[in-house]
Amino acid sequence: MTDHVYKILELVGSSDQGIEGAIQNAIARAGATIRDMRWFEVVQTRGHIENGKVASYQVTLKVGFTLER
Repeated sequence: MTDHVYKILELVGSSDQGIEGAIQNAIARAGATIRDMRWFEVVQTRGHIENGKVASYQVTLKVGFTLER
């Protein structure tokens, strides 16, 4: 097993399609500039309400990626 050192960053993703969509949006956007992402942890879940209905979802994620040697 190789030793790994991770850097952790915090992301906030949103979607009107649900919590999973918000997670996917955050990771996909970060993946455009961050290499070697390995794991994520959902640390907060929120929603936006309009006219008495859920309009969108927002999640805060901690994402770990490996540091290059």
